[in-house]
Formats: sequence, structure tokens, C-alpha cells
Amino acid sequence: MTLTERCLQIIGDTARIPSFSSFEERLHPYLLDAAEKIPGCEITVVAERNLLFYVPGKRPGLVALTAHLDKIDHFGPDCPAELPFTRTETELQGQMDNTAGIGITMSLLEQAPQQQWPGLLVLLSEMEESKGLREHPERLRDAGKGLTSGMGAERLARHLIDEALLPDAVITVDTTPLFRGEPGCALYTGHWEFTKTDPTPKEQARTLALADRLTELDPLLYRGNNTNDYLTYGKVLNEETGPETAVPSVALEPAIFPYHQRDERVFIADIDRILGLLASYLGTHQPF
Repeated sequence: MTLTERCLQIIGDTARIPSFSSFEERLHPYLLDAAEKIPGCEITVVAERNLLFYVPGKRPGLVALTAHLDKIDHFGPDCPAELPFTRTETELQGQMDNTAGIGITMSLLEQAPQQQWPGLLVLLSEMEESKGLREHPERLRDAGKGLTSGMGAERLARHLIDEALLPDAVITVDTTPLFRGEPGCALYTGHWEFTKTDPTPKEQARTLALADRLTELDPLLYRGNNTNDYLTYGKVLNEETGPETAVPSVALEPAIFPYHQRDERVFIADIDRILGLLASYLGTHQPF
């Protein structure tokens, strides 16, 4: 099975599971089963609903790929046991936010033991979405009590700090609405524009170097910005470790349409494009 075909399989499998915000553990059995089959993969469950997978590398360095586990609950009390998912020759349709990111990161993790890549972390977080908290808190665990958007990424970032597992770079894979129904892939940089933090010159330089390298590998990337977990990783990993750390945090995003609704669609060509870009990056990564 090719990398792309395996990725599409994971996307379809995870899209069918009603792993809504605060119920991310519904995805755990599937993902843990996949990770347990990867030679040398180390598995950590962080604060009950976040997953961290690590595969040692054959090149120097450590790269973190991230995605969020939670889906927005568009179904309510009449939610089916299996969510709808369809695949055509060109598109995937269903709950693609963020099963697209899960499929991309997990399929690359499965490839890691066979590749000449640096060490690879895959971070899968709870509660990235804020829509449920704002609009339907009654659908969340304990009616949303104690929950905040981005809490999973914050917990995972702090775990990396506590365990001295700081990566050379963090690349979050989510989905972007910027292309309004057309195919495309976006690169988000500059978390400080949203987090209102003051990046050090070293963090800015390393972020620019990472963005330039990704753009060199895929010159058609659209450079933009939007909110997702990449903001939290950038803020926590840099503010709480001191000015000499400077971990660049960016996001790579295939197009999605409609956005934050039922029956979201992503383009298979965009998924393949992100996979190829990340595989190329991992194969040429050099620590800063």
C-alpha cells in the first residue's frame, strides 16, 4: 500500500468515529493499535485524552508533527454510531477537520522506521476546537466544565518541556478554509501575530528558515495565517523555556470546504501534496 493510500485509509477510518470535543478517547483504540504495530514506537498518553508517539530517527534531530483529535459535534443527540464518509476519485467528504491531519501524521509515523529521517514525534491533542464550547457546551463532557480551547496542545507542550523532549521544529497539520472551495495548501507562520507574544530574534530567524525550506520544497504553498494549535505550541515552547530555545512552530494545511460544517470536503491531491512535502522535509532535515 502506498503512503497516500494508507493515509486515505486512516482518514476514512477515523472520520467515521464520533470523537467529538472532550470525547477524543473514542479514537484512542484505533490509533493505539496502529502505533503498537510500528517497530520501536514509544507511546505516551498525556492527561488522559492526548497521545504522544515517538519513533527514534536514523538522522540527527527531532521533528514534531501535530494534529488535533477532536471533531465538532454537528449531530447532537441523534448522532449515528458511525459518521458518514464518502470518497470519490478526487475528494474525501465527511468530518475532515481534523481527520485529514490525523491521517497525514499517522501515515508518516508508520513510515518512519524504514526511512532515513530524524526522530519523529506525533502529538495528537484534545480540545482544539472552540466552536462547541461557544455554541453547544451541553454536548461536551460535563457541559464543558473546566474545558478550554487549545488545552490539549498546552498539555502536550508542557509534557515535552518536562521530559526534555524539545523538538527542532513543530509542524501542525490541520485544514484551511482560505481557498473557498478550490484546491490548495497553506503555510501558517508567525504565531505571535495571534498570541501577542514577543518572539526573540532567534525564534524569528528559525521560523523564517523553516518556512523558507518548506516553500523551497513546494514553491506553490500559500503563505497565510489563521488560528489552530500551532499557536499554542509556539507560545508555550518558547515562552516557558527561555530565549535560547527558539522552537519554530508552523502549520501546513490542505484546503477544506465547507468549513466547520457537516460533509466537509478535502482534495486527495492536496493530501498527497502535503504528504510528499513532509516526507521530503524529513528526509533533508538538519537541526538548527
